[in-house]
Amino acid sequence: MTQNLLIWAQYLLLFFAAASAVKILIGPTGADRLIALMILSSVTLGFLVLTAVAKERLIYLDVALVYDIFGFLGLLAIARFLPRSLMRSQDKETGKHVRRKDEHS
Repeated sequence: MTQNLLIWAQYLLLFFAAASAVKILIGPTGADRLIALMILSSVTLGFLVLTAVAKERLIYLDVALVYDIFGFLGLLAIARFLPRSLMRSQDKETGKHVRRKDEHS
């Protein structure tokens, strides 16, 4: 009974992973794609944990922990880059130069 429940949960997570991958590909904005990427990362983490429980192997939990750490660092890197690229695209659309805090005269 427990094994069947774990298998169904894994299939459900695979469905959510596919839906997130589609959103990453067709997301209209960079922010939408970033959110879908974080959802995909969380779904992958959940899948690794369920696999560890189903197979009774602790190594999958270690892999899940490392994966989560790298996913968070990737989020920080993308979040730092994303606002700058959004501002540049807005500058190109309006044709105006907007002075930012990090720019010097």
